[in-house]
Amino acid sequence: MSESPLPIPTSAELSALTASELNELAARIRKRLIEVTSVNGGHLASSLGAVELILALHHVYDFPRDHLVFDVGHQAYAHKLITGRNEDFDTLRTYHGISGFPRREESPFDTHDAGHASDSLSIALGLALARDLNGSSEEVVAFIGDAALSGGMAFEALNQIGHLGINMTILLNDNEMSISRNVGALSLYLGKARMSRPYTALRNTVEGRVSRVGRVGRFLVGAGEAMKGSVKKLMIPGTFFEDMGIVSIGPIDGHSIEAVTEALRAARKAEGPVLIHAVTQKGRGFAPAEMRPEVFHGVSCYDPDTGAPNGKPVERPTFTSVFSQALLAEAERNERIVAITAAMTDGTGLGPFREAFGSRFFDVGIAEEHGTALAGGLALGGKLPVVAIYSTFLQRAFDQMVIDVALQKQHVVFCVDRAGLVGEDGSTHHGLFDLAYLRAIPNMRIIAPADGEQLKDALHTALGLEGGPVALRYPRGEAPVLPALPGEVPGGESEEDEVAARAPRVLPVGKAVELRAGADVALLAVGRMVSIALDVACLLAERGVEAAVYNMLWVKPVDETAIHRAAQAPLLVTLEEGTVTGGFGAAVLEVLAQESLDADTPRPRVLNIGVPDDFIGHGRVDQLFEELNLTPPQIAERVATAFEAPTK
Repeated sequence: MSESPLPIPTSAELSALTASELNELAARIRKRLIEVTSVNGGHLASSLGAVELILALHHVYDFPRDHLVFDVGHQAYAHKLITGRNEDFDTLRTYHGISGFPRREESPFDTHDAGHASDSLSIALGLALARDLNGSSEEVVAFIGDAALSGGMAFEALNQIGHLGINMTILLNDNEMSISRNVGALSLYLGKARMSRPYTALRNTVEGRVSRVGRVGRFLVGAGEAMKGSVKKLMIPGTFFEDMGIVSIGPIDGHSIEAVTEALRAARKAEGPVLIHAVTQKGRGFAPAEMRPEVFHGVSCYDPDTGAPNGKPVERPTFTSVFSQALLAEAERNERIVAITAAMTDGTGLGPFREAFGSRFFDVGIAEEHGTALAGGLALGGKLPVVAIYSTFLQRAFDQMVIDVALQKQHVVFCVDRAGLVGEDGSTHHGLFDLAYLRAIPNMRIIAPADGEQLKDALHTALGLEGGPVALRYPRGEAPVLPALPGEVPGGESEEDEVAARAPRVLPVGKAVELRAGADVALLAVGRMVSIALDVACLLAERGVEAAVYNMLWVKPVDETAIHRAAQAPLLVTLEEGTVTGGFGAAVLEVLAQESLDADTPRPRVLNIGVPDDFIGHGRVDQLFEELNLTPPQIAERVATAFEAPTK
């Protein structure tokens, strides 16, 4: 990485640049993006494809007086570079560095903290309405991708935008990709629109020539305007937005700064909402990303010349890969199993399932709500749906989990990937709230496996557990290898062989496992915190404190017998990789509180350890664990201090 970054003009300076100077700047920005992301990783392909669009926006509008609202925000790197963050861009996605998404606390140019898809139109409409109510004159632009536009929330906003006829601009970045390749009817519609440009050009040419042939020619063109609506419906799929009351411009070449600039200026002059449909290439300017945009959507460090990954090789199977192989095996044995994801086929490990069982696989696009309700319908029809969605995105489908699945006791298995701290993507992507919101749903069962073997068993158990939904939650990254549970027999010579070789078994519902005995302290842990609890117990033993360790496995129903047994120790500690507000620790406290009420017995001292009631920033997972005092030495110190503190 260069010691002195390439000079990048600021937003205020762009209005004075010529088109050729802006094109030269676009090349310079792409070089800077590749330079930094090759070291730090990040959302490269989407940002490369949006460079000209962002330069044109800053060339035409007066940001931050005007408002630019990004959808998702992973295409905003060029925006960051020209808004005063070039010098610090080397810190992108690093601990205490620049966020990979727009953040209001970072810059006044970042209007909205983006991170989840399909919300930009609602936010932009709110800003436009507030402007009109305030009597001010700033302009509002929403920057949304074709995949995000397919989300139901975007259509809800479009409906009201067209109804109100409010002045605002929507810049649609159509690159035919989300993370996985786009699916659905809207993708087909936009594809047809991209193909319609030759007809549009021909129509404009003919009209221009005819109108110059005197009064008769002008009359024919005028008469033709009355017919144009029906003709366009037949020949140009460009009336979808216009039928909603939104003027549509395009498709235009999103890499032509001149074309985008002209369209934006036209939109500013128009009355009412205007949508500009710009076609771009994801990964533009970097051959490896152009050829494999889905791979370079979100990358770790790589060779800036070849695109080859430079990251540390994975030494053990990840939780996601264990789930992927376990689901394949289950689906071979049970033809009722179907799989659903929301634009995250490869990220959730469902790629092999799609290849093996294509007719039983459904990618619903960025539509978690629909995907969850779809699962409810499939279950009603006698199928056994497995819904694989990241924890942070499953939040969007809470109502459907409650009404369409749990209320009706539909047997749906939710595989909640990326639970806990996910690292460099930060606050919008950490999966810290799933235990709290899933616990609140009646008929929901929750299993938090601590290693790959238990994930395999948890999936097998969940698929056989009738009477309502079951959620498995597991983190990003490598799966540790813990001591075998009672009855387990190692299956192979390597860790990978063991995961593949041993047949899955049914986990007793609501039963924890004591992994280590100890009379002084009881450590009750779930998920990734189980292996940390074992390390903590060893550190405490060096200080003369004997700690029992429980792998609780089930967060709902929680093992009350194990909690009562653990409560015999002077100090009980709960450990979870999630918010302590309403999470696993809260479940333990509820059991202890009820026991005290029922038996009139005092509760033991309790220490709840987890993520505080706050939003956590970005950085490597190990850095975040240290910041939150969740490393084994830090936890051991906290537990020892609590154990040694005099009882009041």
